[in-house]
Amino acid sequence: MSAFADPSHPRAPKRRPNVIWIFGDQHRQQALGCYGDPNVHTPNIDRLASSGVMSTGGIGGFPLCCPYRGALLSGRYPHQSVPGHEHQLDPSLPTIAHPFNDAGYHTAYIGKWHVDGFHEQDGRAAFHTIASERRGGFKQWIGYENNNAQWDCWVHGHDETGSEIPHYRLPGFETDELTNLTIDYIKDRSEQEMAGNEQPFFAVLSVQPPHNPYEAPAEWMARHTPGNIKLRPNVPDIPRITERARRELAGYYAMIENLDWNVGRIMQTLIEHDLYDDTHIIFFSDHGDCHGSQGQFLKTNPYEESMRVPMIFGGGRRYVHKCGQTNTLINHVDLGPTSLGLCGIDVPDWMQGNDYSHLRIHGKQAAADLPDSAYLQLVIPTGHGYSCGVPYRGVVTTDGWKYICMEHQPWLMFNLNEDPYEQANMAQNPAFASKRKELHDKTRAWADRTDDRDFVFAQL
Repeated sequence: MSAFADPSHPRAPKRRPNVIWIFGDQHRQQALGCYGDPNVHTPNIDRLASSGVMSTGGIGGFPLCCPYRGALLSGRYPHQSVPGHEHQLDPSLPTIAHPFNDAGYHTAYIGKWHVDGFHEQDGRAAFHTIASERRGGFKQWIGYENNNAQWDCWVHGHDETGSEIPHYRLPGFETDELTNLTIDYIKDRSEQEMAGNEQPFFAVLSVQPPHNPYEAPAEWMARHTPGNIKLRPNVPDIPRITERARRELAGYYAMIENLDWNVGRIMQTLIEHDLYDDTHIIFFSDHGDCHGSQGQFLKTNPYEESMRVPMIFGGGRRYVHKCGQTNTLINHVDLGPTSLGLCGIDVPDWMQGNDYSHLRIHGKQAAADLPDSAYLQLVIPTGHGYSCGVPYRGVVTTDGWKYICMEHQPWLMFNLNEDPYEQANMAQNPAFASKRKELHDKTRAWADRTDDRDFVFAQL
């Protein structure tokens, strides 16, 4: 018997573990020290990765805020939850909070929501009130719909008694202040445990940075200057592109280093309250940001900088766990089942994703039918500049291929093993016709499997 499985062992778990999700908006996988970016210093997130499991296969399967979050919360693919920008998540759908609630967990959500369907053309989303029945079933909820002004962040919600919290303005920079609220929540849970009211918790911290506008507190901005930024090799040497990329990346990296500092604050709070060993920390993002790669900016494009996200499973040291790096593909719909799996909670049938908790837990067997690819979608384009303007479907495979098709025709095909910067598009190359058909058929199979019926595939 493992020492950790023996309840008499001094480090044996006393109950089910806690889980904290920490995620930012528009944080591409490549923009962390542990993933090899020379421009950014992220010691706390790197420490989380070095003592946990870091996946290079983190996928933003719909690289846009609202659809990703709808899939994340509901466990359903975007075409069945939130198919486009500013579309509402059906409040009758269960969310990740419900199986945690049913298992006796305290659940809390702090920060950006962006699945209530509010349209910015009707006013500022920061002042939009999300009704309590549309807060995903979390026992405690304090946040906002959307906010593109990180120094002017307004929140509202309800406390754990159900009492409403009216809108109020956070006094400082958004990431710092939402982290303060998360730290207060952790302290409250610790106090409850010390008082004998022991209850595991599932908490979410969702922050807007490093989403544009790319600015952070002065201390962090002073660390980066456009002239010192090293661009990725797939940023074309065109002045209007390189100049914008360098300017925006300086602020982007400052925001990420500020986020890293706040992750460190949360880790330290858990340690000080003897909760770190009992708490799985999952760090990820909803999608990335091209920042000039392929001549593109922002998101929704299916390039690596837009759809590849960090995915780190750390903490929880009291529980039998593995460490290291994996290339396992983990999509938006997989995080809910994996989080439940880390806690030994059965995954409900309505969740369409897969449980990858075996990557972290010793002795747990992987399901026999795990997919060999992840499904990529742009269901309803936003129409925003520098975002992809046409619907697409595609796959990225465990053996390193990516394929994207528009309606009626193939569009992109890359062998990421030999071409990680996606410079050689083989989608129209007759020499790769058989591989193209294989990947095209795989994409169609995903559409059939998920009942994605509104996309017209080419006949190859």
